[in-house]
Amino acid sequence: MTAPGLFWLSRDFRFADNPALAAACTDGPLLAVFCVDDLLMSQGAASRWRLEQALRAFDAALRKRTGGRGVLVLRGEPDRILPALVQNTGAQRIHQSDWPTAGMRAVQDRLRAALAPLGAGLELHGGHLLAHPAMLRSGAGTPYRVYTPFARALRQHGADRPGRDAPARITPCADDHQGLAIETLDLAPDMHRGRALLAKFALPAGAQQAEARLDTFLDQAAVYPAGRDHPDQPATSNLSEHLALGEISPRRIWAIASLRAAAEPALAPGITKFLSEVIWREFSWHLLIANPDLPTQPWRQEWSEFPWQQRTSALSRWEQAATGISLVDAGLREMRVTGRMHNRVRMVVASWLTKHMMTDWRLGLQHFADSLTDWDPAANAMNWQWVAGCGPDASPYFRIFNPVKQAEEFDKKGIYRRKWLAGFDGSAAPEAIAYHDSLPTDWHVARHWREDASDERLRGGREAALDAYNWFRSERAA
Repeated sequence: MTAPGLFWLSRDFRFADNPALAAACTDGPLLAVFCVDDLLMSQGAASRWRLEQALRAFDAALRKRTGGRGVLVLRGEPDRILPALVQNTGAQRIHQSDWPTAGMRAVQDRLRAALAPLGAGLELHGGHLLAHPAMLRSGAGTPYRVYTPFARALRQHGADRPGRDAPARITPCADDHQGLAIETLDLAPDMHRGRALLAKFALPAGAQQAEARLDTFLDQAAVYPAGRDHPDQPATSNLSEHLALGEISPRRIWAIASLRAAAEPALAPGITKFLSEVIWREFSWHLLIANPDLPTQPWRQEWSEFPWQQRTSALSRWEQAATGISLVDAGLREMRVTGRMHNRVRMVVASWLTKHMMTDWRLGLQHFADSLTDWDPAANAMNWQWVAGCGPDASPYFRIFNPVKQAEEFDKKGIYRRKWLAGFDGSAAPEAIAYHDSLPTDWHVARHWREDASDERLRGGREAALDAYNWFRSERAA
């Protein structure tokens, strides 16, 4: 039997610019395997549900290319499952698209140790990033700590060119392994009532959808700089899920967008601004790679002593989108129903938790990680630390978003808030009503939203936060 090209599918559910898949196809008949392991199941429920949709879309596309053979889905740890496949098939190496988190690094190390006695190896392939972190260093030879010089260096270096695509026709491995039926696979059994809503309101999954969404966005990129901060306007790309699951690569986005900017100068300013956000994602990943504990420890070490509030009744109201602050509650309800939240609103929501409520940013990070379909471990950690003031290139501690002023500036007509808050300005929008259909039975959220945004509450929260920060700074200086 001809040894197969063994492709360990863990992220990067695409055929264009997927070097790991292309290399496996070069090795021999393809055997694509996906492991339902502890690391995967430790993710938040919404991101697991979304990953399942990506896997299903990839499997369907793979079957078209192979004439019927899809992904072999197995339950168990990779360091046990994959060496057995190597032994049974005679494969010499396993190809994987790298996913450089601390958890995945531990899994990869265990797999390498298990493969070594078999004379086989694990080969990691790029594609998740625009450029290898080793290629972007400060003048001191260390990773960048501030976004602006990082972005300047990346633009000067340029993004890596997209790698080879997988062939249009793929020869499958004639294996007889029995895996889990993908038709009945359930990676998010803990979704409960939220599953039906995500199925209804989430964006369609798959690489084909990602490519189409990029094309549509670039057609209207001219309005992006002015509209991107307005949640009531359809100005953003909606590519975050596709990037998080690797249904499209950042290198491919960069290459296609750059070509459009050169060909159509009227689109260039909008595309340049859009690519700066792609660079921000890149910056987050380079920071995570250099600081693997970014999701759990403050990047600025002195903040480890800050007296954050922990779990309180106020945190429960925030999680249930019942704070009485319209823009905050609207964003949290959008996230619960769709798995997404507009980026401007994310900053306001995070600021309310960490500044007005003085609550530990890690509790907000955990809630987002469980609720977002576009969950990205690097961006989630970086953005929460940025708002809290304890991260690299952080928002100054004295920057405290006023959620009422933010709503007046970016949702002037209340379109976004009416969409997500039943009772706001008389709203009975279907999306707002749907939020209540997703709630756990032990959540008791009034079906008619009520405002609680008095000047005294807003001013008191801001003053308390500034007092706490100033006290902390003085204590550190003493």
